[in-house]
Amino acid sequence: MDWLHAILLGIVQGLTEFLPVSSSAHIRLTGLVLMDGRDPGATFTAITQIGTELAVLIYFWPVIVRIIRKWFTQWGPNVPKGDPDVRMGWFVILATIPIAVAGYLLQDMIRGSLRSLWFTAFTLIFFGILLWLADRFGRKARHMENLRPIDAIWIGLAQMLALIPGVSRSGATTTMARSLGYTRTASSEFAFLIAVPAVFGAGFYELAQAIQNPGAEVFSMGQTVVATAVSFVIALFTIRQLMAWIKRHSFLPFVVWRIALGVVIIAALSFGWVEPLAGN
Repeated sequence: MDWLHAILLGIVQGLTEFLPVSSSAHIRLTGLVLMDGRDPGATFTAITQIGTELAVLIYFWPVIVRIIRKWFTQWGPNVPKGDPDVRMGWFVILATIPIAVAGYLLQDMIRGSLRSLWFTAFTLIFFGILLWLADRFGRKARHMENLRPIDAIWIGLAQMLALIPGVSRSGATTTMARSLGYTRTASSEFAFLIAVPAVFGAGFYELAQAIQNPGAEVFSMGQTVVATAVSFVIALFTIRQLMAWIKRHSFLPFVVWRIALGVVIIAALSFGWVEPLAGN
C-alpha cells in the first residue's frame, strides 16, 4: 500500500502547494489518516515539492529565463541601467536569503517541535485570518513593476515562516504582499518566483540527505520519486486554475477552509483522537 499512499500524497502535494492552505500541513494530516498515524516526514515533503516547482518553471519559463539572462548580463553594454528584469533578479535573491538562513539554522526544530499538530492548528487559523484581513483591506493598487527592495525583504521574511507546517508558503507571502498593497495577481506571481530557489534548494538538500541515509524515511526513494512526478503533473493543472481564479475572486474560500481544518485538528487533539507529534 505504500506505493498507493505515495501517489495519493503526491496528488495532495500538487493540489495544495500553490493554494494558501499549507501543503506541508495537508501532507502531514493525509499521512496520519492514510498511514495509521505515520508522518510522511519533512524530507518526503521537501523532495515532492521539487515536482511542484518544476511545474512553476514550465508555467513561468519565459519570465524566469529572461530574468536569469538579464541578471547575468547586467554589467554588459546591452542591458540598460535599472532594467526591470535585473531588478526582479535582485528582489528574488533578497527574498530568498531569510528562508535559506532559517532553514539551515533551524533544521532540528523543523523536524521536531514545529511539526506539533498544535502548532499546525494554530497557524492554519491565525494565518488564515491574516490572509483574509490583508486580502480584504489591502490597497490592491501596486503591480510587479512597483516592487521595492524593502518589500522584497518583507515578503522574504514572510516566506521564512513557511518552515512551520500550517503557515503556507504561498499564504504567508501573499498575505504580506497584499498587506503592502499589491494586487492578487502580482502577489501570487512574486510568491511563485521566490519559491523556486527556496524549494529547489531545500528539496535537493533533503534528496542528498536521503541518498546518504537510505532507509531512514517512511517511503523508499522510488516511492518518493513517483510521488514527486505525480505532484508535478497535478501542479501544472493547479497553477493555471489558481491564476485564473484570483483574477476574478478573493481568497475567502481558502480562509474558510484553513479555519475549519484548524478547528477540526484542535478538536481531535482535545479529545485525544490524535497525539500532537503523532508519527514522529
